[in-house]
Amino acid sequence: MPIASYGQSFVEVRGKHFYRDEQPYYFMGTNFWYGLYLAAEEAPGNRQRLLAELDQLAALNITNLRIMASGEGPDDAPWRVSPSLQPAPGEYNENLLKGLDFLLAEMGKRNMTAVLCLNNFWPWSGGFAQYENWFGGEAIPYPTPDGEGNWFSYVLYSARFYKNKAAMEAFDDHIRYLIGRTNTVTGQLYRDDPTIMSWQLANEPRGILRPRAYRRWIHRSAALIRDLDPNHLISIGSEGNTSAPTGNHFRKDHAFDLIDYTTIHIWIQNWGWYDPERAEETYPQALENAFDYFDRHLEKAEELGKPLVLEEFGIARDGNDYDPTAPSTQRDRYYDAMFAHIDQLAKAGTAVAGSNFWAWGGSGRPRVPKAIWQTGDDLIGDPPHEYQGWYSVYDKDQSTLDIIRKWAERMK
Repeated sequence: MPIASYGQSFVEVRGKHFYRDEQPYYFMGTNFWYGLYLAAEEAPGNRQRLLAELDQLAALNITNLRIMASGEGPDDAPWRVSPSLQPAPGEYNENLLKGLDFLLAEMGKRNMTAVLCLNNFWPWSGGFAQYENWFGGEAIPYPTPDGEGNWFSYVLYSARFYKNKAAMEAFDDHIRYLIGRTNTVTGQLYRDDPTIMSWQLANEPRGILRPRAYRRWIHRSAALIRDLDPNHLISIGSEGNTSAPTGNHFRKDHAFDLIDYTTIHIWIQNWGWYDPERAEETYPQALENAFDYFDRHLEKAEELGKPLVLEEFGIARDGNDYDPTAPSTQRDRYYDAMFAHIDQLAKAGTAVAGSNFWAWGGSGRPRVPKAIWQTGDDLIGDPPHEYQGWYSVYDKDQSTLDIIRKWAERMK
């Protein structure tokens, strides 16, 4: 017999707002991409840490977690988390799948919701590039944190996925497999689990030089999900119209009826608006740029009549220091300003529905500040293709946690 769903209902979209249990649903969330790994019963899992961190997040009034529900192998590939969820096409690591089962069950107990991300444009979980490699044969041109490799070559390679029929069909199979899975803890089919808020097509998919093929893939994937699962919302995982051309078009990408709500990401440091080593000089304009980016996309979301979620944003510690003990004065200032902006617009009745800060590091710590992640290292908010300790929010970052708690309570 399936375990009861704790009296919860599915998150719905009505007009430009989320609803749950017949009430408007607003949230502050975080990115907890490695959740299924931490929840595994065997290595790399640490369920004691997981349960403690879920409790801490709940105490902070964090009610939504954005989680990777994918990870393509092989396990010895560079610049990615390992072991992989899917080491070869159609082959799955049951230890990690049971980790996802356990994570969803524990989130349900805490009345949290999950956004489950099904693919990735970037190499740190395999993603598009691994599917392309599996069904194209050429080596992946990895970009690396230290500047070796070429990001342009990588994004061109990753975007070939939209034209690779065999690769897209393999991804379709992953969608079918996950949506049809029965949770080994609760006995529920994933498609019947109200803890899942949304199936998300991918993390930051970009059209690059194939925008039409990209939008065809959005429609194809969303149509498959809707056919298999009429209960859950569908989102893209889009950054929006980024600061540099990426082949994305926020309005066109989100215009499909099958896409239930809109998403954006804001990266003031990555996009060159903010320099942590010249913080006082660059921060004011960077914040103005962030507000402008947010508001321009909100205007488009209003025109589409769909909710808007800011599902990634963050900056480094003071002076771009990767040490977990370094001050976070500038980050706290930025978080406070962004959360206040979101709160004000949500209260005004706009399409703003929630946010997920990047990213929860919890009790994990880098092996050394600015380490390159290796198998066996703690999993934190910074994925393996980035220097460890860059954007993570830790369980002892009291000043940051106080700001999160304050604004999360207001959103809740």
